[in-house]
Amino acid sequence: MSVDIETVKRVARLARIAVDEGEAERMTGELNAILGFVEQLDEVNVDGIEPMTSVIPMEMRKRVDQVTDGNKAADIVANAPATEDNFFVVPKVVE
Repeated sequence: MSVDIETVKRVARLARIAVDEGEAERMTGELNAILGFVEQLDEVNVDGIEPMTSVIPMEMRKRVDQVTDGNKAADIVANAPATEDNFFVVPKVVE
């Protein structure tokens, strides 16, 4: 896959990045080098290799999954201008 200068300009416009002609030409070369490296990675045989999160085998620490309300309802609505039974009161917007 190869990136041309028009693609670089289009991506820059979508990302709202100001890119002049010289920068666009430089970025074209850089992006093509990155894509070339990714294509090299595609050639590596990874059959039978398990996905891993670290280079050393380790067990992920997990917390007990407990559902609670947090007992923070009063704290959450403390600064609200109007509340009722720990709910925000807002003006009616649909008639």
